[in-house]
Amino acid sequence: MADSKPENCCLCNRQCALTFHHLIPRKVHRRTFYRKNFTREVLAKGIYVCRQCHKGIHKLYDEMTLAKSLNTLELLQADTALAKHVLWVAKQKIARQQPAD
Repeated sequence: MADSKPENCCLCNRQCALTFHHLIPRKVHRRTFYRKNFTREVLAKGIYVCRQCHKGIHKLYDEMTLAKSLNTLELLQADTALAKHVLWVAKQKIARQQPAD
């Protein structure tokens, strides 16, 4: 896992509420190939992204594509389709969270 939670999204760099994105999606962790070839620590690695970037990642790509081809921050940042989405997200207003009572 990431050492500490950053203040900004790893993709769009906005300062907002962040969610944890597993670089190798949890759905494939139970598959034999991933259990045999990756340690638990590697499978647990991820990045913190805003909800809009996170939704974009999973809308554009299925879990197997993410696990095989987009399993590092650098690969995600280099992907042209995702870069287009991230540019759009970076221009969006950040919704203010309602304080809990």
